[in-house]
Amino acid sequence: MNLRLTEEQQEALRERAEVEGRSMHAVVVRAIERYLDEGTDREAVRKLGAKYAARHSDLLRRLGE
Repeated sequence: MNLRLTEEQQEALRERAEVEGRSMHAVVVRAIERYLDEGTDREAVRKLGAKYAARHSDLLRRLGE
């Protein structure tokens, strides 16, 4: 895989990595991990919401009245 960044993005990444005392590679990998975790978390919350909405539909309907 090749990651093509603008000069501005690459410089910002270089600066961030330097401030954190990590490599640019490590910063990018961590950003990807966070992105993927966030999507997984969203999906889990969506599924739980649907489950409890179905289970408590009568209560939710009454609350909406």
